[in-house]
Amino acid sequence: MMTNIEVAKIMVSGMKCMLSREQIHELTDILVCRKFKKGERILDEGEVCRSMLYLEKGLTRQFYFKYDKDLTEHIAYEGGVVICLESYLKEEPTRLMIETLEPTIAWDIPKDKIEELALKDAEIGVWYRKLFEASLIESQVKADTLRFEPAHERYNKLLQLHPEILKRAPLVYIASLLQMTPETLSRVRSASLNG
Repeated sequence: MMTNIEVAKIMVSGMKCMLSREQIHELTDILVCRKFKKGERILDEGEVCRSMLYLEKGLTRQFYFKYDKDLTEHIAYEGGVVICLESYLKEEPTRLMIETLEPTIAWDIPKDKIEELALKDAEIGVWYRKLFEASLIESQVKADTLRFEPAHERYNKLLQLHPEILKRAPLVYIASLLQMTPETLSRVRSASLNG
């Protein structure tokens, strides 16, 4: 397991920001390590998302129910940030849920504390904004992929951008993430291997 200072340094460098040692230590002071067992619910429908989670180890999925069907919205793994953005920003109950697919170590970044730091220090504010930008860009890429690309291209893009998901997540969740049936995923996967 990493220390909070190691995690802070990785998170800062991942956003291509230059923060001073003091700024990194301020960020370090607000991080809280949380450990979850496989299958544990991190956030439930109706709760308010009050923090971002940086994943040190493990695999999580965000999902929701529509017409009694379990639909996967997002799968994250090491180095990813997990957040229910609308709930987080509006401070309203979420319809999304977050659960672990593997034993997970995550670092909690509480909203009230990071916003306090961002107001006090412009460079930390820039880093915080870049976290949102990365999350929004990832959401837009996913939305565009689902809207404009056929099944085999959606699969290939996931293979290119996030091969860890294809190696580690259950097929039923991968199919749901790609908005296809498990049978279609099997055909696309087979064609990709044989093509």
